[in-house]
Amino acid sequence: MALRFLGIDPDSPTDESPTIWLHEETGDLLIQSYRATEAEVNDCKEVGSIPGHSTDVPDHETIIRLPAAMLDYLPARRDGDGGGEAERAASSA
Repeated sequence: MALRFLGIDPDSPTDESPTIWLHEETGDLLIQSYRATEAEVNDCKEVGSIPGHSTDVPDHETIIRLPAAMLDYLPARRDGDGGGEAERAASSA
């Protein structure tokens, strides 16, 4: 697997390490961070996402809480990279 380390939360204690890696072949991000609390998951379900999309979290997925400092390590999207479903829907409206 062609992973590249992008960053670690500089304010995290030694035994807690929110970290981000980039899979260089797919462009996917692998993120280690804090598991969202049950209250946070319930808040996410209440807010929802796009119409018709389930708010349930499948067993093979989880919701994580990423510290704001980690946003500095997210790679910027470049023109032509494509976008998520919401971005595509907004651009076709």
